[in-house]
Amino acid sequence: MKHFAGWAILLPLLLIGGATMAQDEFEAPPLPENLHQLGRNIQRSMTLLATSTPEHRNRVRILFYGQSVTAGAWSYALADDLRKQYPNADLQIENRAIGGYGAESLLKTAEYDLYPFYPDLLIYHCWGGVTGGEQEEIIKRVRQRTTSEILLWTTHFRFNPSLPKETPLDDPGVIGQTRDDEERVALWRELAVKYGCEIAEVREALRVYLKERGLYPKDTLSDSVHPNALGHFLIRKLIAPSLRYDPSFPQDPWRDLVKDIPVTDPRVERGADGSIKLTCDGNRIDVIAAHTAETELGTAKVLVDGKPPSQFPELYYHSRPTAAPNVWWPAIDRIGHEKPMVIEKWTINITECDAEKKVLKFALNGSATGPDGGGDASKRFVSDSGRVVIEPGDWRIMWALQYSKKPIPEGYAITWETKPLFVDTYQAPATPDSSREYSTTLAQGLSNSPHTVEIIPAGDGLVPISSIRVYRPPLK
Repeated sequence: MKHFAGWAILLPLLLIGGATMAQDEFEAPPLPENLHQLGRNIQRSMTLLATSTPEHRNRVRILFYGQSVTAGAWSYALADDLRKQYPNADLQIENRAIGGYGAESLLKTAEYDLYPFYPDLLIYHCWGGVTGGEQEEIIKRVRQRTTSEILLWTTHFRFNPSLPKETPLDDPGVIGQTRDDEERVALWRELAVKYGCEIAEVREALRVYLKERGLYPKDTLSDSVHPNALGHFLIRKLIAPSLRYDPSFPQDPWRDLVKDIPVTDPRVERGADGSIKLTCDGNRIDVIAAHTAETELGTAKVLVDGKPPSQFPELYYHSRPTAAPNVWWPAIDRIGHEKPMVIEKWTINITECDAEKKVLKFALNGSATGPDGGGDASKRFVSDSGRVVIEPGDWRIMWALQYSKKPIPEGYAITWETKPLFVDTYQAPATPDSSREYSTTLAQGLSNSPHTVEIIPAGDGLVPISSIRVYRPPLK
């Protein structure tokens, strides 16, 4: 969203300013009256957190995604809150928010940021994408491609700097982009019902907090958009009540999305050679290692539907490329392909660049493919191998150069990798910590349908397996 794009440059300063706040520096908002209703739609994640013990630490992956506000200090403070509240959980928390990117852009970057990460819980907020349907498309794709639970939070108040700070809160002029904010909040409430998302009502609670204390939106902002220390504190405190565990909520909505099937289960076929065969329904299959003190651990061949996972073209993805010069946006928003990919590293060298004339020419090289053609960023690029496709509108580097008004650095190159979401050979891991879970993804990104997985020991050592974990997204 262009209105916010410039703030990407200032983001490090905003993070530093917000991160210095003391936890007890401000008056916390009261707990919501409907507290007992909160958390219903993220109970799989909360159950994993709350039921972790020193003897059994559940692994939980959480992703913050959105724009610069999501990349702010409140998200890191909230992550620390979760680590302190659930010290026994094996937490992996990442923030991949991109400043200045509305839903129209995040719909593209999600292809390498969001779906491959496959979080248990997604905490999401961004602007834009209401009239074009991009907001709904992001949420729908999360539901189609992952078993992730989704927490949305309604937008905080922005401020129109051309008006006096004391303009009444209900005056539409106080809030920049008022109509866009209200339309998006209304849309998220609809989408939360449609797709079973949790929604934290930050906006309405913030309205009450400000009114009761004689404060204004500007009191919570460092500029017209980004929170100051008080703003970060309030967003964090107003989202936190939704992150609650309540075993009285029904488990039916999430219980069968991720299943652990012990190798002793009758559905698992066991061969005389120690092989395992299972037919299951979903788009991701993990193996959970059995804990053992043995050190002579071996490998096993992996087959899905009778063939190595590497033969499934959908189990590869292009990773996020390096940042554009002088900013932190990715140099390219989305990298596609027309032909099957292989695991390799890619480099684009810039052969000609004139930001003012909008000229950008380049040459592509793959570590496995070799020289793979070149092109002009103003035209659709399909590499000679078909393993790389870049649309003209997906180049961010030219926009970044025009914005920063700085030349492209000498020797600058764009790099990324084609990464696998599979293993053809399972290496039994050492399991030194009996409280931790040692999982390996055999295949992720399969069609959301029945598949047969086989794990066949190579005979080079023990392959202790506890269970097979199967992920089935709720939408086909």
